[in-house]
Amino acid sequence: MSARSHVPTVVKLGGSCLDDLDGEWWDDLARHGREHPLVLVHGWSKPLRELGARYGEPSAILRDRYGNQSRWTTPEVIDDIKTVSSELADVVLRRLEHRGITTERLLGSDGLVSAGQGERWWWREKRLVELDNLVGPITGVDVSPLKNLRPSHAYLLTPLARNAAGQEVNTDADRAAAAVAAATGATDLVLVTDVAHLLIEGEPVRLIGRREAAAFRDKGAKGGMRKKLRAAGEALDQGVERVVIGSAAVTELLAGRTGTVITDAQAPTHTSGASA
Repeated sequence: MSARSHVPTVVKLGGSCLDDLDGEWWDDLARHGREHPLVLVHGWSKPLRELGARYGEPSAILRDRYGNQSRWTTPEVIDDIKTVSSELADVVLRRLEHRGITTERLLGSDGLVSAGQGERWWWREKRLVELDNLVGPITGVDVSPLKNLRPSHAYLLTPLARNAAGQEVNTDADRAAAAVAAATGATDLVLVTDVAHLLIEGEPVRLIGRREAAAFRDKGAKGGMRKKLRAAGEALDQGVERVVIGSAAVTELLAGRTGTVITDAQAPTHTSGASA
């Protein structure tokens, strides 16, 4: 088996769109997975909101002094993340194994993903206050737990991490997927979400260079798309060749027939208009 056969396709599955992925979508992923190892990184935003009404309240989200948003994460929230992650994993693994793809589930906090010191000052009731918030930026990925990177096998990764103090912390799933893609030498990172394209001035973008994507991220992108563009930039900075964002089948996204492709082009490559 060639070394190339061990290079995975890394796919981030948005927590908000998992319920919308039909049987044909999973058929397509399995076909791709029979030729390429798969590392799937899942989000949990929607399942967590469905678990408890408090997770949908504005108070569940914090903003730091730099304007970055984060879920207020306590040990109880970590436990709830694990609960919804386990339920979600049962669904994903059953769908893949039914289609001939063997699967393993990993927690990033079990020796795979490490995190640095998180921000301690957060806005609460119009004041900056010091809070214990179990979040942290990703500082490293140890790929040694990914022992079975081979075609017809998939890992499903819950993007928790462990900090230097040994605490389990919450991390951003898009950025975790970017870090894993870079660490495993993946050429492609696919961010599957509930929107078909990146939109700039209301127009769908088919192809965009890293620099232009970063400029739009800093000036015009909002919410979840801003985080995805940040993750895309980090992946490309660390050697991933392209990042694709969209809601279609993985092979359609990788072929560039739909979605938005972000590359490390030196010159702007912003091409608008939905693909055929």
